[in-house]
Formats: sequence, structure tokens, C-alpha cells
Amino acid sequence: MKKLLLLTFLSLFLLNSCNSTIEKEQKKDTFVADNYTKKEVDIVMRDGTKLHTTIYAPKDTSKKYPILMQRTPYSSAPYGAGKMKTKIAPNIHLMKELNIVVYQDVRGRWMSEGVYDNMRAYIPNKKENESDEVSDTYDTIDWLVKNVENNNGNVGTWGISYPGHYATVSTIDAHPALKAASPQASIGDFFFDDFHHNGAFLLSYFRAISLFGTYKDTPTDSAWYSFPKMDSQDQYQFFLDKGPLKNLNEYFQYDKLDVANTEKDKNKIDDFFWKEIVEHPNYDSIWQSKGIIQHLDKVPSTVATMVVAGEFDAEDLYGPLETYKGIEKHGKNNYNTLVFGPWDHGKWARSTVENYVGNYYFGDSISLKYQSDVETKFFNHFLKGKGDKNSGLPEAYVFDTGKKEWKSYDAWPPKNVIKEDWFLSENQELTSDKKTTEEIKFISDIKRPVPYSEDIKTVFTPRKYMTDDQRFAARRPDVLVFETDILTDDFTLAGDILAKLKVATTGSAADWIVKVVDVHPADAEENNKKLQNHLKMSNYHLMVRSEVLRGRFRNSFEHPEPFIPNKKTDVNIRLQDVFHTFKKGHKVQIQVQSTWFPLIDLNPQTYVDNIYKADEKDFKTQTHTVFTDSSIEFSVLK
Repeated sequence: MKKLLLLTFLSLFLLNSCNSTIEKEQKKDTFVADNYTKKEVDIVMRDGTKLHTTIYAPKDTSKKYPILMQRTPYSSAPYGAGKMKTKIAPNIHLMKELNIVVYQDVRGRWMSEGVYDNMRAYIPNKKENESDEVSDTYDTIDWLVKNVENNNGNVGTWGISYPGHYATVSTIDAHPALKAASPQASIGDFFFDDFHHNGAFLLSYFRAISLFGTYKDTPTDSAWYSFPKMDSQDQYQFFLDKGPLKNLNEYFQYDKLDVANTEKDKNKIDDFFWKEIVEHPNYDSIWQSKGIIQHLDKVPSTVATMVVAGEFDAEDLYGPLETYKGIEKHGKNNYNTLVFGPWDHGKWARSTVENYVGNYYFGDSISLKYQSDVETKFFNHFLKGKGDKNSGLPEAYVFDTGKKEWKSYDAWPPKNVIKEDWFLSENQELTSDKKTTEEIKFISDIKRPVPYSEDIKTVFTPRKYMTDDQRFAARRPDVLVFETDILTDDFTLAGDILAKLKVATTGSAADWIVKVVDVHPADAEENNKKLQNHLKMSNYHLMVRSEVLRGRFRNSFEHPEPFIPNKKTDVNIRLQDVFHTFKKGHKVQIQVQSTWFPLIDLNPQTYVDNIYKADEKDFKTQTHTVFTDSSIEFSVLK
């Protein structure tokens, strides 16, 4: 009897498992396969290079459709006949409304010919058969509108992160068929996006280096790069133990030798991106030539743009904001809008209902409503509709991350914004009036740098920290804290923030980090389902904005210079835009520190020409001073 019961139980278990598998297969999204045909072509560029391109065209050929195109370094897979993506287009609405959707592997990536160049420089005055990403985009659009059946002659481009950069590229010297472009979390300049922030190296991104710097010169449908193995779950300790940056060279040596490494071998670098970073520590002509935001005066008024940025995007916040501002500055007759929402990197493209960034909850259906009410409306108006400037969308559609609500403005920053200076006063006070000038000192211990997160983890690229509770940092002696009294009225910031520090150091080099923090009241509601177990919303220290400046670049990113020990020195740090209301009952807090590890690499705190080649002996503990005539310039909404 027991055996019979056991067999019956096993039969039911297997039957249920089988049914569950069948149900999953039945639920598999087949919309693309049912409604689109896929074709893979190699489009020849003006210099003869073939770029692999995948075209999804509606099976219904009774009408004409616009073309939505994304160019990417991350692969247009799946490759091969009968293999199709299950999701295409910027969002599900644009997919189901039917559009011609195109993906292309950029030059030197995956199945495209050529050799890749990370942020390939734009060539303003090209010679015959000379190519760059701008001409590759132009040539691709030209081929598509002439060769893809049933297209209506209108093209739109979009992309998030690096594909967002290529969307920006598409607007430069644009093809006449390009009518709409949406650069989203778009890289603008690699000295300020992703791998650098104001000259400081984002050490936490080191695992992503090989993705961009492993050499390839033939098409492939398989990954040709591999990621460094850290053999640790504690990235703080891992990087602390590794010491100077030059000790990371071993992770970028792809042709290993079977002989003992000499000192020369230890300095060998096979990864062309890591080598570029190491050999160009300053904002020289190499980095300047790779920036795209310097060329936004070449965006014709025939291209409508909608720039999308996440207010808590740890990777690419500089790029989209500078892209919007650059087009706005140069394109007086351009249709140019900004969407600025409560997202981390690319979260607006996801289908989740609850909108969290790290521990912090901002509301429901925020991304879903953006996709249906904003993104779809934008592309349809310019690719299928009238295409005039009366799109029905605001100039700036921005989310107040304090009040947790959307606002619409006809300019960004709003016109009713004024600049106010708030001073880092003694007794940890943040005051609207300057008091006496005092010196506040702290020791920056090179062996115990301030962590950027209290989590024990390793990450590919960090994101969660952008809304992390900053109490762990506020309670360290090497983090200076200044805060207002409890606010009796709402205090709304709308625009950029400028930290105007007056500092000194016993050394000749230092980094400076400034954080703007919203201190919640003690009776804050505990309604956050994703809050880490060790945290409470009571007194939560929400990081609203933060930024670093490598002190050597305080006067010029091109020409670094040391500090004169113990001399009072101006250090100005521009923090990216915010739209945040510090609500009545909250407090505004400023934190100032000199290490932020391992988000950024350790500054030796003694001046060397190239930190990437610094030795262990160059790293020294120093005492830093912040003077209380330092101030924070806020953009305050009135």
C-alpha cells in the first residue's frame, strides 16, 4: 500500500511538473514570430566594410510602416534563420502597433566587419571613403529606406546606454529620412560617464573593461572576451588588497606566458581600452575627440529628439543631461524634450509595476505609463503623424523624487529657479548665512577608505548605492556632516548643484566627494517592502545626489596640478541636476569626504604624474581641512 501511494504521489508530481512545463511553453511570447518576418543582411558602408543588420518587418504588407532602428555594440542576436527576439522595438506598444524594427551590430562588434574603437571619434570633414559612426548610420539609413519594402520613408532611432550614444550619433549630420531620435542614458563623454567621473577612475567598473577592449577583427556570433575573475565576494577588501592600479594590469594580459613574469611583463597590457585609460590619465585630445556632446551644433532641426535620463542612474547621468542641454543651446528651432524620471540605469524600459531604486520606493506603474503615454506618443507623432512641434508632450517631463509626482515644464531647469548659497558652518550646521570662518579637520586614512556602500558584495557595475541610506557614512569620523534644522516648509531643488569648497591638505593630492542627503523624520512610514532587513525608514538618509572631483583637475581637466600643502584652496564640484523636494519635517544634509571606495580608485594623496602607474610608496595618509566659508549653491524652485 505504501509503495502504491508513493508511486501515485510520484506520478502526480511528474504530471504536474509536465503540465507546468507545457503551460510555460504555451505562455511563451510568440507575438514577434507570429507577426514579423526576420531578415539578416550585410550593408556595405562607403569604405567597403559590411555591417551586420537584422530587419524585423510586419507580415501584414497592406500598408507602409516607419523604421525604428537601434545600433548596438551588444549584439543584434539571435543570429540565424528562424531565430527571433521575443521583444523588439522600444516598448511593447510600438511592437504590437507594428513597425519595421532594425538592429545593427556596429563596426567591429559581433557579426559586423571592421575593428572596434571605443567611442569612435567623429570626423567633421571626411575625405572620400572615410568613415565614422556618423557616416555608418547615414549609410545604413540610406540603404534601409531604399531597400526595405513597405517603409514610409521615416526613420526613428533609439537606444539605452551605449546604444543611446549611437542614437545621439544618428542626429549628427543626420540623413534626411531621420525624423525622430531618443538617446536614453546616452554616453556623452567617457571622461565624465561610466568609467570616469571628473577625472576619477570608477574602479568598480573594472570588470567591464574587457567587454570593450578585447581585440577582434573578424565577425563572430560568440563572445570573444571574458570577464576578470575576482575570486572574492568582498570587493572592498579585494581592491584594498590589490593596492595600486597598476597591479590590475594582470587582468588585461590575454596572451599569458609560461615563464615567470618579469617587471616588464607585469606592465604588459593587451586590452586596448585599459591601455587607453592607463596611458591617458588626463582629458587630452584622445578623450576630447571621443566625446559626442561637443558636436551637438550639427543636429539639424529636421530631427526631433527626446532625451531620457534616470535621476538615480549611476552609469550615465552626465551624458543625457548634457545631450539635452547641448541640443537646446545650439538648436533654437529644434524640437527637443527631456524625460527625467525616478529610475536607475534603463529601468524605464522594464515592465515591473512597483518602481524601486535600491531600497527606495517611488510609486507604481511609472515605467509603464512612460512607455504608453510618452515614448509611444513621441515616435508615433513624428514617424506616423503630422510630425510638427505640437506633439502634445511637454518640453520637460520630470519627476519630483521627494514628492513622488510628475511635473511638466516648458523649460529645464524651470524658469522660476533661483540660485541660493548655503554654508557649511561649524557645529555640523548647514546655514543660509555665513558665520565665522573655522577649520574642520579630518584624517583621510589610506588603509581605511570610506566605503561607498555598507553591503558586502561584488557587482559588475554599481547601481543600488545611488539611493542607499547614508547613515553608515555619516557616523564615520572621516566624513564631515552639515545639516539644516528640521524644515518648516517644503524646499525644492530643480537643476544642478555646485559645491564651492574651501579646503587644504597636508599632502599634495586629494579627491573631494560631496553628497546631498534627504534626512527623513523619525516617524517616517515603514511602507517599503524591499527595504533591507537591517534598515528602517525612520531617519532614513536618502542620497539625492553625489559627485567626486579628482583634486588635481580643480582648475583644468587637461592640465592637472598638485595642491600646495596646507594652503587654503578653492575646489568647485558640479553635481548633476536633481528635481527633489525636501518635505516639511525633513532635513537637508551635506556630507563631505575624500575617499569613496571602491566606487573610485584610491588617490595616493601625494602628487604623481600618472595615478595608474603609482607605486605603493606613493600612497600616504593625510589630514584634510574644510573651511566653513565653503558653500553649496542650490538651484531652488520658487
